Amino acid sequence: MHALIVIAHPDPKSLSHSVAAHVAEGVTLSDHGNTFEIADLTAEAFDPRFTAADLAVHRRQAPPPADVAAEQARIDRADALVLVYPVYWWSMPGLLKGWIDRVFANGWAFDFSPETGLVKKLGDLRVHLVAIAGADARTYARYGYAGAMKTQIDHGIFDYCGACVVTSELLLESETQDPKSHLDAARAIGRNLFNVPRRCEEADAA
Repeated sequence: MHALIVIAHPDPKSLSHSVAAHVAEGVTLSDHGNTFEIADLTAEAFDPRFTAADLAVHRRQAPPPADVAAEQARIDRADALVLVYPVYWWSMPGLLKGWIDRVFANGWAFDFSPETGLVKKLGDLRVHLVAIAGADARTYARYGYAGAMKTQIDHGIFDYCGACVVTSELLLESETQDPKSHLDAARAIGRNLFNVPRRCEEADAA
Protein backbone atom coordinates (compact mmCIF):
# COMPACT_ATOMS: atom_id res chain seq x y z
CA MET A 1 0.00 0.00 0.00
CA HIS A 2 1.20 3.49 -0.83
CA ALA A 3 0.56 6.84 0.89
CA LEU A 4 0.91 10.32 -0.56
CA ILE A 5 1.66 12.77 2.25
CA VAL A 6 1.09 16.39 1.25
CA ILE A 7 2.64 19.12 3.38
CA ALA A 8 1.94 22.84 3.04
CA HIS A 9 4.26 24.88 5.25
CA PRO A 10 7.06 27.26 4.18
CA ASP A 11 9.49 26.29 6.97
CA PRO A 12 11.12 22.85 6.58
CA LYS A 13 11.98 22.93 10.30
CA SER A 14 8.36 23.51 11.35
CA LEU A 15 6.27 21.23 13.52
CA SER A 16 4.10 20.59 10.46
CA HIS A 17 7.09 19.11 8.62
CA SER A 18 8.03 17.06 11.67
CA VAL A 19 4.47 15.74 11.91
CA ALA A 20 4.57 14.75 8.22
CA ALA A 21 7.89 12.96 8.77
CA HIS A 22 6.48 11.06 11.75
CA VAL A 23 3.41 10.02 9.75
CA ALA A 24 5.82 8.69 7.12
CA GLU A 25 7.85 6.89 9.80
CA GLY A 26 4.67 5.25 11.05
CA VAL A 27 3.88 4.04 7.54
CA THR A 28 7.26 2.32 7.33
CA LEU A 29 6.81 0.75 10.79
CA SER A 30 3.58 -0.97 9.80
CA ASP A 31 3.75 -4.66 9.00
CA HIS A 32 3.20 -4.98 5.27
CA GLY A 33 5.99 -3.11 3.51
CA ASN A 34 3.89 -0.01 2.95
CA THR A 35 5.51 2.91 1.14
CA PHE A 36 5.06 6.68 1.06
CA GLU A 37 5.85 9.78 -0.94
CA ILE A 38 6.01 13.28 0.53
CA ALA A 39 4.77 16.15 -1.62
CA ASP A 40 6.21 19.37 -0.19
CA LEU A 41 4.17 21.97 -2.05
CA THR A 42 6.43 24.85 -1.03
CA ALA A 43 9.69 23.13 -1.97
CA GLU A 44 8.17 21.94 -5.24
CA ALA A 45 6.92 25.48 -6.00
CA PHE A 46 3.41 24.34 -6.83
CA ASP A 47 1.43 27.26 -8.26
CA PRO A 48 -1.89 27.50 -6.38
CA ARG A 49 -3.40 30.21 -8.60
CA PHE A 50 -6.64 29.16 -10.30
CA THR A 51 -6.28 30.67 -13.76
CA ALA A 52 -8.26 30.79 -16.99
CA ALA A 53 -6.61 27.50 -17.96
CA ASP A 54 -8.04 25.84 -14.83
CA LEU A 55 -11.44 27.34 -15.54
CA ALA A 56 -11.30 25.80 -19.01
CA VAL A 57 -10.62 22.41 -17.39
CA HIS A 58 -13.61 22.91 -15.09
CA ARG A 59 -15.78 23.68 -18.10
CA ARG A 60 -14.46 20.55 -19.89
CA GLN A 61 -13.02 22.70 -22.65
CA ALA A 62 -9.37 21.71 -22.18
CA PRO A 63 -7.22 18.99 -20.61
CA PRO A 64 -5.54 19.75 -17.27
CA PRO A 65 -2.21 21.59 -17.35
CA ALA A 66 0.89 19.44 -16.94
CA ASP A 67 1.45 20.34 -13.29
CA VAL A 68 -2.15 19.44 -12.38
CA ALA A 69 -2.03 16.19 -14.35
CA ALA A 70 1.16 15.24 -12.49
CA GLU A 71 -0.52 15.80 -9.12
CA GLN A 72 -3.56 13.80 -10.18
CA ALA A 73 -1.28 10.96 -11.23
CA ARG A 74 0.41 11.00 -7.82
CA ILE A 75 -2.95 10.70 -6.11
CA ASP A 76 -4.01 7.95 -8.53
CA ARG A 77 -0.92 5.96 -7.48
CA ALA A 78 -1.79 6.33 -3.79
CA ASP A 79 -4.05 4.17 -1.64
CA ALA A 80 -4.21 6.92 0.98
CA LEU A 81 -3.88 10.69 0.82
CA VAL A 82 -2.58 12.46 3.94
CA LEU A 83 -2.80 16.24 4.22
CA VAL A 84 -0.62 17.81 6.92
CA TYR A 85 -1.06 21.53 7.40
CA PRO A 86 -1.10 24.36 9.93
CA VAL A 87 -4.43 25.99 10.67
CA TYR A 88 -4.48 29.51 9.25
CA TRP A 89 -7.60 31.54 10.12
CA TRP A 90 -9.52 28.38 11.03
CA SER A 91 -8.83 26.64 7.74
CA MET A 92 -5.96 25.32 5.62
CA PRO A 93 -3.24 27.55 4.10
CA GLY A 94 -3.93 29.16 0.75
CA LEU A 95 -1.23 27.03 -0.88
CA LEU A 96 -3.01 23.82 0.03
CA LYS A 97 -6.45 25.20 -0.81
CA GLY A 98 -5.13 26.26 -4.21
CA TRP A 99 -3.71 22.76 -4.73
CA ILE A 100 -7.18 21.35 -4.07
CA ASP A 101 -8.85 24.01 -6.23
CA ARG A 102 -6.71 23.08 -9.23
CA VAL A 103 -6.11 19.34 -8.76
CA PHE A 104 -9.56 18.16 -7.66
CA ALA A 105 -11.01 19.17 -10.98
CA ASN A 106 -14.25 18.45 -12.77
CA GLY A 107 -13.66 15.38 -14.92
CA TRP A 108 -11.14 13.82 -12.53
CA ALA A 109 -12.37 14.16 -8.92
CA PHE A 110 -16.01 14.35 -9.97
CA ASP A 111 -18.18 14.76 -13.02
CA PHE A 112 -20.78 17.46 -13.02
CA SER A 113 -23.07 18.84 -15.68
CA PRO A 114 -26.56 20.35 -15.53
CA GLU A 115 -27.80 17.40 -17.57
CA THR A 116 -26.35 14.53 -15.52
CA GLY A 117 -25.86 16.14 -12.12
CA LEU A 118 -22.99 15.06 -9.86
CA VAL A 119 -20.99 11.83 -10.19
CA LYS A 120 -18.40 11.29 -7.43
CA LYS A 121 -15.22 9.70 -8.79
CA LEU A 122 -12.88 9.22 -5.80
CA GLY A 123 -14.76 6.49 -3.95
CA ASP A 124 -11.64 4.36 -3.53
CA LEU A 125 -9.51 7.11 -2.02
CA ARG A 126 -8.95 7.21 1.74
CA VAL A 127 -8.09 10.62 3.16
CA HIS A 128 -6.36 11.49 6.43
CA LEU A 129 -6.40 15.11 7.60
CA VAL A 130 -3.83 16.22 10.17
CA ALA A 131 -4.15 19.88 11.12
CA ILE A 132 -1.72 21.59 13.48
CA ALA A 133 -3.54 24.22 15.54
CA GLY A 134 -2.30 26.87 17.95
CA ALA A 135 -5.53 27.29 19.93
CA ASP A 136 -6.88 24.98 22.62
CA ALA A 137 -9.90 22.68 22.59
CA ARG A 138 -12.10 25.12 24.51
CA THR A 139 -11.61 27.79 21.84
CA TYR A 140 -12.55 25.38 19.05
CA ALA A 141 -15.59 24.21 20.98
CA ARG A 142 -16.74 27.66 22.10
CA TYR A 143 -16.89 29.12 18.61
CA GLY A 144 -17.66 25.99 16.63
CA TYR A 145 -14.44 26.16 14.63
CA ALA A 146 -13.86 22.39 14.63
CA GLY A 147 -17.34 21.70 13.30
CA ALA A 148 -16.97 24.42 10.68
CA MET A 149 -13.68 22.93 9.48
CA LYS A 150 -15.19 19.46 9.20
CA THR A 151 -18.14 20.87 7.27
CA GLN A 152 -16.09 22.75 4.75
CA ILE A 153 -13.12 20.35 4.38
CA ASP A 154 -14.21 16.82 5.28
CA HIS A 155 -17.70 17.09 3.82
CA GLY A 156 -17.54 20.05 1.46
CA ILE A 157 -14.40 18.93 -0.38
CA PHE A 158 -13.81 15.23 0.04
CA ASP A 159 -17.31 13.85 0.46
CA TYR A 160 -18.31 15.89 -2.59
CA CYS A 161 -15.78 13.80 -4.55
CA GLY A 162 -16.76 10.53 -2.84
CA ALA A 163 -13.47 10.16 -0.92
CA CYS A 164 -13.59 8.64 2.55
CA VAL A 165 -12.14 10.84 5.31
CA VAL A 166 -10.80 8.23 7.72
CA THR A 167 -8.76 10.48 10.01
CA SER A 168 -9.61 14.09 10.84
CA GLU A 169 -7.25 15.21 13.60
CA LEU A 170 -6.62 18.59 15.20
CA LEU A 171 -3.29 18.63 17.02
CA LEU A 172 -4.04 21.46 19.44
CA GLU A 173 -1.91 23.97 21.39
CA SER A 174 0.98 23.45 19.03
CA GLU A 175 2.76 26.63 20.12
CA THR A 176 2.63 25.92 23.85
CA GLN A 177 2.54 22.13 24.28
CA ASP A 178 5.48 19.73 24.22
CA PRO A 179 5.56 18.55 20.59
CA LYS A 180 6.26 14.95 21.61
CA SER A 181 2.57 14.14 22.05
CA HIS A 182 1.80 15.47 18.56
CA LEU A 183 4.68 13.56 17.01
CA ASP A 184 3.62 10.35 18.77
CA ALA A 185 0.07 10.88 17.47
CA ALA A 186 1.41 11.42 13.96
CA ARG A 187 3.44 8.21 14.09
CA ALA A 188 0.36 6.31 15.26
CA ILE A 189 -1.68 7.74 12.39
CA GLY A 190 0.98 6.50 9.98
CA ARG A 191 1.09 3.02 11.50
CA ASN A 192 -2.68 2.67 11.25
CA LEU A 193 -3.09 4.37 7.90
CA PHE A 194 -4.24 1.26 6.06
CA ASN A 195 -6.00 -0.53 8.94
CA VAL A 196 -9.37 0.79 7.82
CA PRO A 197 -12.16 -0.42 5.53
CA ARG A 198 -11.76 0.24 1.83
CA ARG A 199 -14.83 2.46 1.66
CA CYS A 200 -16.72 4.79 3.97
CA GLU A 201 -19.83 2.66 3.58
CA GLU A 202 -18.00 -0.31 5.11
CA ALA A 203 -16.84 1.83 8.03
CA ASP A 204 -20.40 3.01 8.63
CA ALA A 205 -21.66 -0.58 8.60
CA ALA A 206 -19.00 -1.85 11.01
